[in-house]
Amino acid sequence: MSRRRRITKKQILPDPKFNNVLASRFMNCLMKQGKKSVAEHIFYHAVDLIGQRTGQPGIEVFQVAVEKVKPMVMVRSRRVGGATYQVPLEVRPEERTSRSIKWLIRFARERSERTMAERLANELIAASKGEGGAIRQRDDVHRMAEANKAFAHYRF
Repeated sequence: MSRRRRITKKQILPDPKFNNVLASRFMNCLMKQGKKSVAEHIFYHAVDLIGQRTGQPGIEVFQVAVEKVKPMVMVRSRRVGGATYQVPLEVRPEERTSRSIKWLIRFARERSERTMAERLANELIAASKGEGGAIRQRDDVHRMAEANKAFAHYRF
């Protein structure tokens, strides 16, 4: 137990266009070197592209994609008696969201489309349909946890 005071969670303001806290968090993770206006431009352009390509509101497709990518369980390394075990643990809700955001951004950056907005739009559309790199990552994490279920009694 830490002797210092409890850390207060910083309140994130909702974004101006959609009044959505999740969109604001996503833009903050998308941002590089403090260039928030660039991140906002990329995100809003990607949402517009999603709306054009799917015929649904882009922000709803974005929320579905983030929800589908969230991992339920993951493995953490734990040393017990000289051996290291991969112990499956449930993921806290806050961490689920942050991991899904990071995975979506990472796999969008690895795509081969021309602009970042196109990459992000295509990755979000793929994730909302249950395919793409971020969904594959979530499935890998779940598969790893399932394979190491025998070590669940070593929980922290």
